[in-house]
Amino acid sequence: MKIICAKDYKDMSRKAANIISAQIIMKPNCVLGLATGSTPIGTYEQLVEWYNKGDLDFSGVTTVNLDEYRGLPRDNDQSYYYFMNEKLFSKVNIDKSRTFLPDGMEPDSQKACDDYNHIIRSVGGIDLQLLGLGHNGHIGFNEPGTAFEAETHCVDLTESTMKANQRFFASMDDVPKQAYTMGIKTIMQAKKILVVVSGEDKADIVKTAFFGPITPKVQASVLQLHNDVTIVADEAALSKVNL
Repeated sequence: MKIICAKDYKDMSRKAANIISAQIIMKPNCVLGLATGSTPIGTYEQLVEWYNKGDLDFSGVTTVNLDEYRGLPRDNDQSYYYFMNEKLFSKVNIDKSRTFLPDGMEPDSQKACDDYNHIIRSVGGIDLQLLGLGHNGHIGFNEPGTAFEAETHCVDLTESTMKANQRFFASMDDVPKQAYTMGIKTIMQAKKILVVVSGEDKADIVKTAFFGPITPKVQASVLQLHNDVTIVADEAALSKVNL
């Protein structure tokens, strides 16, 4: 596990974008696993900036996203497809037919999960998977206690996760109660993993997840077992560990 200390959020975003752009340059037809949430936004903005300067070409890239809310159509401004389109896909020369997310509108949850597992296998697996880190150690929507051997599955969101998402919706009643997410097994099969973490409020979970015991109670702790993980975190997020 490699840990890169960044000065602040902007520096973290730039360092993470450097790693992703290197992957694209080394393998123009690579498969990127992407994440949503507030932490990766700066990374996507940096990638777009470099694309606009002519430094990056996304035309051969395929993407698979970690997760999607169940029951939200793609044109809903809180769907993760909408997020990805706003932050990245509409701003670079990526082929949108090769940008994949779980189908949040598929009523048969088992079919949605099986279809997504098939997509990930059919594109040859993930070259680099980008992850954020939840306050309770969740990655994707893999909440504490989820079996590490799970592939894509439908999850009931915990009350804490729903409350964290409430700020994006008109009311608590509008917050989706379920989501489709890549499982830990799928994430761990990625050739490389890149974790971005920012802020003092993440310092405790950084210490627990990456320097504590490996346990399903802290989903991100399993990343200690992967042979190519890079964590890019700012000084505030790393304030409780000795590097």
